[in-house]
Amino acid sequence: MAKRVIVLSGASSVGKGKIKDLLLADKELDLRFVISMTTRPKKPTEVDGDDYYFVDYKYFAKAVKQKELYEYTEFNGYYYGTLKSEIDFWLKQDKAILVEVEAAGVGPLKLNIPEAVCFFVVPTSMEELEKQIREKYNDDEASARTRLNKAKMEMEIAPLFNNQITNDDPERAYKEIKEIAQREWAKLEEEE
Repeated sequence: MAKRVIVLSGASSVGKGKIKDLLLADKELDLRFVISMTTRPKKPTEVDGDDYYFVDYKYFAKAVKQKELYEYTEFNGYYYGTLKSEIDFWLKQDKAILVEVEAAGVGPLKLNIPEAVCFFVVPTSMEELEKQIREKYNDDEASARTRLNKAKMEMEIAPLFNNQITNDDPERAYKEIKEIAQREWAKLEEEE
């Protein structure tokens, strides 16, 4: 039984959310989304257990100590992590899954799930990405600068990914990810 795992990462504010939504809506892929855990406060539009598992720092630290996470990272003073139990639950049911992580989290995931097909979403240009970040955080210069610096660091990691997807059009990017993932999954099935 081949593990069908898509790992989606990319530069901050590059538009992974729209691509993620298109992948999850694809009936043929029939992906299950792996919900991450975070210590950041819940936004008014978010639902605990749907968008994230919102926990306090003590709970998160306990999960790290007990090795309950495949990977975790910190951004802006908050922690984010991928629960082993979430991934293992779906894989035991032979379901294809989608994991969205920060660029730094892909390495640990790939070590634990070598079959994972990893994608790094890149902007059409750094200028375009800066424009998007500044539009999104136009009233908060500190947040814009923090996200821009983070995006620049993440772009340094992009060459390490076999699959870099340019997000010039979310629909096209999603179709490219689907095609590559299905091709890789077919190879895994042949090897079994």
